[in-house]
Amino acid sequence: MRRNYYWGMRRFKQLTLFFVLLPLFSFLSGRPAQALSPQRPLVTLSPEFVSAGSPVLIRVHLDGVAAIDGEWLGRKLEFFRGRNGRGWFALAGADVEGAVGPSTLRISVQLAKSGTRDLSRNVQIHAAHYKTGSLTVAPQFVTPGPEELKQIEADKLVKEKVFGTSDSEPLWAGDFQAPVTAEPTDSFGTRRTFNGKLASIHKGMDFRAAAGTPVRAGNSGVVVLARPLYYEGNFVVIDHGLGVYTLSMHLSRIDVQEGQRVATGDLLGLSGATGRVTGPHLHWAVRWQGAYLDPAKLLRLDLSGVR
Repeated sequence: MRRNYYWGMRRFKQLTLFFVLLPLFSFLSGRPAQALSPQRPLVTLSPEFVSAGSPVLIRVHLDGVAAIDGEWLGRKLEFFRGRNGRGWFALAGADVEGAVGPSTLRISVQLAKSGTRDLSRNVQIHAAHYKTGSLTVAPQFVTPGPEELKQIEADKLVKEKVFGTSDSEPLWAGDFQAPVTAEPTDSFGTRRTFNGKLASIHKGMDFRAAAGTPVRAGNSGVVVLARPLYYEGNFVVIDHGLGVYTLSMHLSRIDVQEGQRVATGDLLGLSGATGRVTGPHLHWAVRWQGAYLDPAKLLRLDLSGVR
């Protein structure tokens, strides 16, 4: 009995000494006590579950980074420093028409004091199950005539030029906001047939906006296109930097000019029914490095603490 008592007292003193010295160890090492717990991954994705069409916020949790390079799904990642210098971020995504299955997220970090470090990891791209549908539009939007084909080709060159360059810095700040106060549909990714002949994938999000509804900037950036095009109708494109764009189509009126800087919520124009449409609505799309991403998922992505 006496032996058990002394053993218990000895164990109690050992535990007491451990908890007394733990804060001292943390202070001397410059690391908080919780650092003794399992470390989080050096690269995290939000969301972790990635499907075709998903926008993804990539974060590198590492101090002392001098430079960082990355590539994913055949596209260059453009990293930037987070708010108050906390971590490195890249806003990216998996194209709605991209391949599903395993992919490699390649990230190479140049550390200020200890050379290069490879932080590459595997990312599984899951299939997204989108609907199918059919629409009836004016015949010229399915089988354009010679004059229409000339305009379509000219529009193509305009868009190639616009999407060929993007600001070298992130121009957006905080969460993206819906461009209209109207009910959205789940039309993104729908496989569509026009007049029973032309099949396409719907690469944007439709809002049931009555003609004349104010359309606003979903985030800050620069207007790089503000003009009528054949299929898009009155069309406004905002460059948010680093290859991220938002596209507003079928407007009845455009109230901004190309080259104009806009802030979140600024008026771009009014919704309408111009271009290839079946009725008044707003088609709003999100594009990153040529990939089209689900706007509804971008609106749910928490970017408030990034910049």
